[in-house]
Amino acid sequence: MSKLLFRLRNVPEDEAHDVRELLSQHEIEFYETSAGNWGISMPGIWVRHDSEYDEARNLLDTYQQERSQRLRAEYELARAEGRVETQWQRLRNEPAKVIGYLTGVVILLYLSIRIFY
Repeated sequence: MSKLLFRLRNVPEDEAHDVRELLSQHEIEFYETSAGNWGISMPGIWVRHDSEYDEARNLLDTYQQERSQRLRAEYELARAEGRVETQWQRLRNEPAKVIGYLTGVVILLYLSIRIFY
């Protein structure tokens, strides 16, 4: 019987591709399900045989840990080099967008609080 290994909803395409490649390299049979026409089904990668699930789970856990460490290191390097956009830089680069969002938040808060007075 098949078992769900990896949910694909909101997963970057490069990560999904890496998982597919990892399973193929280790000759683990799998298949994918999509979100369907209306996007309400569960997109995921399923392992066909229960006997291969534990191996696939271990491979996936190791991959995700390595990916997390790699992406965190890349982020820290970018932050140290000043390539990560701060809130002040975002305000300076896109003032209308930031002010629009802040105005929306203030209006929403006002309407939410106004109900009680």
